[in-house]
Amino acid sequence: MNKGLPTIGLLLLTAAVMVSGKLQGQELDCQVSVIAPTVNNMEASVFEQLETAITEFMSGRRWTMDEFTLEERVTCTMQITISKATSQTNFEGTIQVQSSRPIYNSDYNAPVLLVNDNDFDFSYAPGTLLQYSNDQFRDNLTSVLAFYAYLILAMDYDTYSLEGGTNLYSQAQTVVTNAQGLSSPPAGWSASDGKQSRYSLIDNILSQTFRPLRRCYYEYHRMGLDMAFDDPAVARQSMSDALIALRNVHRIRPANYNLQTFFQAKKDEIVKMFGPAAEGERARLLPVLKLIDPGNIPIYDQGLG
Repeated sequence: MNKGLPTIGLLLLTAAVMVSGKLQGQELDCQVSVIAPTVNNMEASVFEQLETAITEFMSGRRWTMDEFTLEERVTCTMQITISKATSQTNFEGTIQVQSSRPIYNSDYNAPVLLVNDNDFDFSYAPGTLLQYSNDQFRDNLTSVLAFYAYLILAMDYDTYSLEGGTNLYSQAQTVVTNAQGLSSPPAGWSASDGKQSRYSLIDNILSQTFRPLRRCYYEYHRMGLDMAFDDPAVARQSMSDALIALRNVHRIRPANYNLQTFFQAKKDEIVKMFGPAAEGERARLLPVLKLIDPGNIPIYDQGLG
């Protein structure tokens, strides 16, 4: 699928596809890790089977109608940490989800999403095939996985074209809506579950208030990082403008979850990109970063001060 690669890169990619003769429908290349460091009442093989089942669910399923080549698949990881097995099939834990996308004319993969979800209770019976339906809530495990599959793809699309991930964000919102149809939804799906929930994450990103963040994903990556090889100064200007525009989101919704997840993924990259910049560039950006991402002030002071 052409997500906005420069013409030369697209031609090279097309040539590679013609040589390989293969098109892959699946969009995700997801590496899954399931660990249970404190669980002693379960066989390790259960978690190994779960890891395999989730990997096949994420990477073997088609999530869109677009065709992806092997080179275009979105790289992502999931680390599931199980803290408790309340029965032979019921588990409590957390899930960390990360994704990245390649930067044009480089061997660098830029982080796009980094989120830690602490509301992850689910059921799984070894040997069970994970099944998901777009029009109903079947179980919490597949619903959480599907939610993050759509979120990963939506954010990836947003980095290649302005608001390109809207339909996929809507799919993620449908997962939330299906869960809310239950008389007692599991944690993470409702407004009452707090400001750092799956509900809040998707409700925010589809609101008018967060359009500057979606524009930032596009301009920061497509107009910034993708152009850094050809003209680093112009690339940094685009990135800086996009970051500074996030003040509009912060002014209306300070300390919101979506900005926190953005900077959790991007803080080190921002320092790496702007550390070598001229003092004037750093001075322009630094106070804005400290305003809208106060949790990482020491990192910015050390790297950009």
